[in-house]
Amino acid sequence: MATDILDVIRTKRDGGTLDDEQVRFFIEGYTAGTVADEQAAALCMAILLRDMAPAELASWTRAMIDSGERLDLSGVGRPTVDKHSTGGVGDKVSLVLAPLVAACGAAVPQLSGRGLGHTGGTLDKLEAIPGWRATLTTDEVVAQLRTVGAVICAASDTLCPADRKLYALRDVTATVEAIPLIASSIMAKKIAEGTDALVLDVKVGAGAFLPEHERARRLAETMVELGQAHGVRTVALITDMNAPLGRAAGNGLEVAESVEVLRGGGPPDLVGVTLALAREMLALAGLAVDPAEALGDGRALAVWDAMVRAQGGDPDAPLAEAAHRHTVTAPAGGYLRRLDARAVGVAAWRLGAGRSRKEDPVSPTAGAVCLRKPGDEVAAGEPVLELHVDDEARLPGALAALAAAIEVGPEPPTPRPLVVERIR
Repeated sequence: MATDILDVIRTKRDGGTLDDEQVRFFIEGYTAGTVADEQAAALCMAILLRDMAPAELASWTRAMIDSGERLDLSGVGRPTVDKHSTGGVGDKVSLVLAPLVAACGAAVPQLSGRGLGHTGGTLDKLEAIPGWRATLTTDEVVAQLRTVGAVICAASDTLCPADRKLYALRDVTATVEAIPLIASSIMAKKIAEGTDALVLDVKVGAGAFLPEHERARRLAETMVELGQAHGVRTVALITDMNAPLGRAAGNGLEVAESVEVLRGGGPPDLVGVTLALAREMLALAGLAVDPAEALGDGRALAVWDAMVRAQGGDPDAPLAEAAHRHTVTAPAGGYLRRLDARAVGVAAWRLGAGRSRKEDPVSPTAGAVCLRKPGDEVAAGEPVLELHVDDEARLPGALAALAAAIEVGPEPPTPRPLVVERIR
């Protein structure tokens, strides 16, 4: 009997498992436009409510990969390894990590995206650099991996087109949170990009997409299983996202902080997470190199400069600065016990650093700088955050987001580990 879209929806609605034929029928049909948006939305909601079995999800992910091209990176001359983060506030790790791991001998093909809501996008950050371009051809990607060792760019329209359609649909149908759909979306793109190995940075905490540890772990385990099932050596680190990572949240501000790390400085938490991920990537690539040395001796900075120049940017050009700054102060004296990451991310978004819809423009200058971090001692009225904004009319909304973000108490908070768990 020929597969029918209503049978596919009913199967999942009633708690059944989709077979390979049903999965391919849906993915191919939705990509081609023969399955309607409302039917795809119904199936996505059924998956959110009913979940997917491991074999079913592997089949779903394979069909997503097969909906477009798969890059061949076999000729780049180095072991290939990539990293993906589930997103957080101030998470500019990719900007440091790609040139750092390349400086240690690997090739890092990082196909990245744009921010939506309170989490920033890697491409938005890099576009704060004058002249830098996100769109490269496949030949340009391969050539840059051969010569520079690292590339951060947008995925082409021919890579996982099924995911592009499903991602947009999930965003407007309240099905973004479905772990099988998150896992397949991430892993289909990473597998299709042709990397040999992958390290996943799964954020957990107030500023993360999945604040609960159990759900973050389940996502990490699901993605690791998918990677291994498709022949990509995969490890996941679950890392803390209760406070912003580093001090800067905002596109140009995060580029400046990344360069500070590449020059051997930077906030300890950002450096710590970056090195932890770099060590995992290099181990998967089979390279016995200490990334801390490449960060300290200038090799990583040299690769950053080369990577930016290769994509039309000027790494020496000054970054634009916001027209206005506003400080948010401590409500009392004591220890800063909490600086809510999500609130800071929402504030940066409202200042102009983020977007509500994919087509919205973002400001390269807007954002927030954390002048103090949890554990620091503060005096009443001492600046804790510095807000950067071009349009002062945006300030009230940002300040409203921060109304309950700062907590001060007589005792310092219990320190949180940067790396909460390792999954492989």
